[in-house]
Amino acid sequence: MSDYYNVLGLTKTASPEEIKKAYRKSALKYHPDKNPGNPEAEKKFKEISEAYEVLSDDKKRQVYDQYGADALKGGMGGGAHGAGFSNMEDALRTFMGAFGGGGGGSDSIFETFFGFDSGGAESAERQGTSKKMNLSLSLEEAVRGVEKEAALTNYAQCTKCDGSGAASPSSISRCSRCSGRGQIHQSRGFFSMTSVCPGCNGSGKMIKEACSECRGEGRVRKKQTVQIKVPPGVDTGMRLRLAGYGDAGHSGGPAGDLYVYISVEPHKIFSRDGDDLILELPLSFTEASLGCKKELPSIYGNICKVTIPEGTQSGKVLRVKNEGVPNVHGQGKGDLLIKITVETPVDLSEKQKQLLREFAELEKDHNSPRKKSFFEKLRVFFSTG
Repeated sequence: MSDYYNVLGLTKTASPEEIKKAYRKSALKYHPDKNPGNPEAEKKFKEISEAYEVLSDDKKRQVYDQYGADALKGGMGGGAHGAGFSNMEDALRTFMGAFGGGGGGSDSIFETFFGFDSGGAESAERQGTSKKMNLSLSLEEAVRGVEKEAALTNYAQCTKCDGSGAASPSSISRCSRCSGRGQIHQSRGFFSMTSVCPGCNGSGKMIKEACSECRGEGRVRKKQTVQIKVPPGVDTGMRLRLAGYGDAGHSGGPAGDLYVYISVEPHKIFSRDGDDLILELPLSFTEASLGCKKELPSIYGNICKVTIPEGTQSGKVLRVKNEGVPNVHGQGKGDLLIKITVETPVDLSEKQKQLLREFAELEKDHNSPRKKSFFEKLRVFFSTG
């Protein structure tokens, strides 16, 4: 015979609270409804129930500690035989007692752990359907924030019947099928199961004469205008939630929500990288070589003065602080990144070509550091061959 303390994973000094906690954990694990058709789980369930039956009773525990399980035979409900109760009913009674007593008081345990309802009246109130819409913004609107107006057609609570669906209060009566509880109860052995009343759909009420406006629905389709406040810094793929702007709920339930999905249109000048804005600035060969000053617009409409240093290479990035996008969570602002592109002149006149030829004669390798480095690498590469 197994030791009752070992069965529950306890020591002999375990307190009553520890015994009960250990039993609940094991009983839920091996309960027959959790392990249908598993004889090993059923055997284990009986065994741990027998152990709890003894150790949870001070007198039985004292006898067991002094004389062992044999001294208790014949004194435990249906009797202890070998490793478990004589039948499953005894084990289930112990289980129900450990979770709040036998009879109807234990129904909430089955609702919590095995998916059955406790038999309490279920409200017919249900939240309305949530809606979604797409909102397209310009980059300026996304950066600065904007307020948009949208027209929606939703289910709204019927004002004529205040959402009851009845022509008058006297037109509402208690459902005879469920006696106003909104639920139908069924008992199967130790289990009490509950389902929504099909006669009243869980409301507990019957409508004799329906409202002429909503025809008993309690809701009507209605056009409404919604103001959407878009915070600064939103980007494509972000979502705004407007609580309560979805369909009205059923039987007085709360309204659903409106989810606004943001998409930002491409800009002619600026592109975006997170909270930074990127502006590609084309420079002529002479501007990049000699350096220059440029006045560039920002997304906010002001002018940014930028100094291009001498010898600026194509691909170089200059940074203007705090001229980017505000972080949508309020964590500062990004920067304006100016990416330099040096353009090669085309359609040259003969005079321009002649001047470039003269420049080429004067040009030295050290004046083109990247070019010099590249050809030095080439020489090393071919010489090793």
